[in-house]
Amino acid sequence: MSRTMIQAAVTMNQLQNKLDIVGNNMANSQTTGYKTRQADFSSLLFQQIDNMTDPANAEGRLTPDGVRVGSGAKLGSVNVDLRPGSIQETDRALDTALLEENHLFEIQVTENGVTEPRYTRDGSFYITPVNDDQDVMLTTKDGYPVLGEDGPIIIADGFDDITIQPNGQISVQRGNVNENAGSLAISEAIQPELLETTGDNAFRLPDLEELGYDIADIIQPAEANTDALQSGALEQSNVDLAQQMTDMINTQRSYQFNARTISMTDQMMGLVNQLR
Repeated sequence: MSRTMIQAAVTMNQLQNKLDIVGNNMANSQTTGYKTRQADFSSLLFQQIDNMTDPANAEGRLTPDGVRVGSGAKLGSVNVDLRPGSIQETDRALDTALLEENHLFEIQVTENGVTEPRYTRDGSFYITPVNDDQDVMLTTKDGYPVLGEDGPIIIADGFDDITIQPNGQISVQRGNVNENAGSLAISEAIQPELLETTGDNAFRLPDLEELGYDIADIIQPAEANTDALQSGALEQSNVDLAQQMTDMINTQRSYQFNARTISMTDQMMGLVNQLR
């Protein structure tokens, strides 16, 4: 197979990955708290052909002699855009919307016997009975515990009303008495581009040892006792459908151009083989 066909085939495979990302963004345009994924491409340059016997400007030259030959393009990175989406009021007591960019709720997820913290912008919370229905726990819509400053937020059952304050404190009313039932753990992503997407509209920390980072380099607790959220409201997705449609069309055209490159190269090779 010729180098031209290899380059086109490699690039087409990566363009398909970008189409998958764009399609995922469009499918989640109505998902509460969803954040747009953006794909960035980089060139694959791996081979140096030295075909210059007397290179120009040899004196003081910093780059290698010869010609660099690539093999297409690849997805360099997939970044998450944590800019806030629009706020929609729901008047539901357990709906909360974060107001600051890079702020995240902390939740607890157990998979394959491993429990780890994860982060989300989706503030549609629920209460789930625990401890033989004696208590209730604040959870996400998928049933994952929502973390407070001291772990999962568990409240004794039998309260009349529940309210989440702008600073994250949870107040319950029992008769004429109001009591503090805990406070939401709100984190701030210092380097949001390092967070990994996990599905279920959540993020997790990368392998810190592999990157050589401490957890504080990536995410830290948000400033306490500040009005960081709005109760009775939800943050909508920040997906720009017009931009996603434009990206999809551009990516499809690039895919078609590379496919055309393969077919044209095949035709040229056929003509060469027919020469006598």
